[in-house]
Amino acid sequence: MEVLNTYNLIYVRKEMIAVISVKSPGKLYIAGEYAVVEKGMPSIVVALNQFITVNIEDTNGINGNINSTQYQNNLVQWKIIDNQFKVVKYNNHDFEYVISAMKVTLNYLSSLGYKLNIFDINIDSSLNSSDGKKYGLGSSAAVTAGIVKAILKYYNLNISLEKVFKLSSIAHLDVQGNGSLGDIAASVYGGWIAYSSFDRDWLKYNRNMKIKNLVESDWPELKVEPLTPPNNLELLIGWTGTPASTSSLVNKVENNYDKNDYNKFLSDSKKCINRMINGFHKKSLKLIQKEILVNRILLTKLGKFTGINIETPKLNKLCKIAIKNNGAAKSSGAGGGDCGIAIIDKNLSKDKIIDEWKNNDIKRLNLKIHKNL
Repeated sequence: MEVLNTYNLIYVRKEMIAVISVKSPGKLYIAGEYAVVEKGMPSIVVALNQFITVNIEDTNGINGNINSTQYQNNLVQWKIIDNQFKVVKYNNHDFEYVISAMKVTLNYLSSLGYKLNIFDINIDSSLNSSDGKKYGLGSSAAVTAGIVKAILKYYNLNISLEKVFKLSSIAHLDVQGNGSLGDIAASVYGGWIAYSSFDRDWLKYNRNMKIKNLVESDWPELKVEPLTPPNNLELLIGWTGTPASTSSLVNKVENNYDKNDYNKFLSDSKKCINRMINGFHKKSLKLIQKEILVNRILLTKLGKFTGINIETPKLNKLCKIAIKNNGAAKSSGAGGGDCGIAIIDKNLSKDKIIDEWKNNDIKRLNLKIHKNL
């Protein structure tokens, strides 16, 4: 519970709390990859029921501790000095997104007049395979958004999803420096969404603005629209077993393109995704499937003129199997490994697709769409 001290206008905690727990979902891109890193370019992304779990608990210690089930031998300690977050023990980069999210969120709370105090954070992830390999479901975005949401909940501050997205995006960009932040949008909003990237140059230029004012500003080109899929749409997810680095692949594309070819790709991608979004509005599975195939062709062309292997042989096999069996398929995210998706009619059998994927060493991830309650 938060109370306002009328003498110094500082919000302070009134009592100790039990553990606060927040689940932050992973994401999967459906369409619009690569183009979406440019301002105003649309994409479609979904949140999945595979989570990062962030737990916060009060502590009587001098320092707060940050622990993770993934990095059990590493420990981060932090404290509050002059009502600002400060790290006092940190030996590696495993917690850089966590630290960035804490710094941004706590500085935001401080700017609102909250008196900051110490607590412990424990993080658990189910976004990787049993042997620790990444599925490509956006773990850095999920943990960033999860930390932001958990701290806001700890301080009992309810703000709009747009502001949660902005805080999470600032924290993520402070670490990674590139990306569309569509994975952040999925972790914050949940469900199916149409997402258009904001102007990152504008954010970079205004990064020194007071955090409260920055979060309350209109971000140029940002657009998030919840989508409702047709009742007969089913999403199948296949994992190739080969992790890929989104940041590295995006950087390679940015450094290896002909301007005319790239601008044509952006124009065609925008038209394709807008037609696909219209398919959601019309509840037309056929229109959505048609544009999934168009987007696959566009990404293939992008890979060819940039020299980037977006659709690997195993992703190619995944797509061909699904298309042969009445589905529409493509790589998901940056490609180069990780996952592919197939959009099928749920009234038709999916057994042949799943069996053939399995025979070709492609694992079906039996995940569902996660909707925020």
